[in-house]
Amino acid sequence: SIGLHSVDTERLLEVLRGMRDQGNTVLVVEHDLDIIRAADTIIDLGPRAGSLGGKVVYEGDVKGIEKCEESLTGGFLSGRLKLKARKIRSNTGNYILLENVIVNNLQNLTLKLPLGLLTVITGVSGSGKSSLVREALIPALQSLVDASRPAIANFSKISYEYDDNGEHYKKPIEAVEFVDQDPLSRSLRSTPVTYIKAYDDIRELFAKQTLAKNMGYSKAMFSFNAPGGRCENCEGMGVQIVGMQFMADVEVKCEKCHGTRFQDAILEVKYRGKSIYDVLEMTVEEALRFFKDDEESSEAKRIIKRLQVLYDVGLDYVKLGIGTSELSGGEAQRLKLSLYLADPMSFPPTFFAFDEPTTGLHIADIDRLLQVLDSLLKYGHTVVLIEHNLDVIRKADWIIDMGPGAGKDGGRIVAEGTPADIAKNPESVTGRYL
Repeated sequence: SIGLHSVDTERLLEVLRGMRDQGNTVLVVEHDLDIIRAADTIIDLGPRAGSLGGKVVYEGDVKGIEKCEESLTGGFLSGRLKLKARKIRSNTGNYILLENVIVNNLQNLTLKLPLGLLTVITGVSGSGKSSLVREALIPALQSLVDASRPAIANFSKISYEYDDNGEHYKKPIEAVEFVDQDPLSRSLRSTPVTYIKAYDDIRELFAKQTLAKNMGYSKAMFSFNAPGGRCENCEGMGVQIVGMQFMADVEVKCEKCHGTRFQDAILEVKYRGKSIYDVLEMTVEEALRFFKDDEESSEAKRIIKRLQVLYDVGLDYVKLGIGTSELSGGEAQRLKLSLYLADPMSFPPTFFAFDEPTTGLHIADIDRLLQVLDSLLKYGHTVVLIEHNLDVIRKADWIIDMGPGAGKDGGRIVAEGTPADIAKNPESVTGRYL
């Protein structure tokens, strides 16, 4: 159901039921509660993620899972569990005004988008949400922030519109970040722990150990991205790439380091009983517990601060040393987000746009995502989501609903306002589901 509005999800369900009724077996991996409710049989895995998951919590029909105390999915299906209430922010009266947009099915559209709020762009699939944000709003804002950047000629004007005194939002947007679901890197050398800049402190901790000092090992020796302590047979990647003439290249575990990435001498250095390889094999959640036991080290405190951000965005089950190329689109997006959350005060007032950030998230993780987005708002940033998830849409400060249909039947703003306003609007398809 990724990329599908609720009205499109209903059509998808009709197709799936038709396939089943023709004698086929249909297996769906899904988070959408409406699709789960429509299933004949539910297999629920968990109870949590990573090391705390991996078992079948429940197998059976919807009524049975609703009564299963161990199942988070069942808890939300039954209403026993609910998303936390979010404090709605009131409109400041300060806006970005984008006038006369002409791109794809958007014809002479004018957008008035509030600053300092959580705004969700909604609408049926193909209504023009991505065209508006990706192809018009983001390039226009980038040209506004950087005057030397040429503006794309698909709009007539972009400007700030303030209330009478402008007190609520004195600074305009100074930076623009579009966080999409494109892969972060195809290199095995990029990992979550290097991406959020926690690996420097981890290497520093290992370099301070007695054996490392006696052997003269600097923190550079504990890097798998530079010569010194890494395995030179695989150049610190842990695998070797075997080129295949008529097939995709194959990765095989390095026969010398057996996938550990480091020379044996480096692996003999232990911090609290663990080698550098052992730490990279930990999940974020395991590493948080491990480093929290070191109360005196300033490096450990900095590591915890950055790992906590990964935990907060729902990546607690991800290994520190996994290649970022192995992450899903939703995981990559949340990892990008974590970079800003690690030190939000260091960024100027920023416009953040996210393309379906709930992709790959169970409803239990959406609470954490909303808390993370609120922390960006708290520091004076503006957040815009392209989103279909009704639970997120209901929590928005402001909604801009595109439509009414797709393609030539869409491309205009059907409704805008609070979730309550949209729910009352007879023209809005999204409003019907709210």
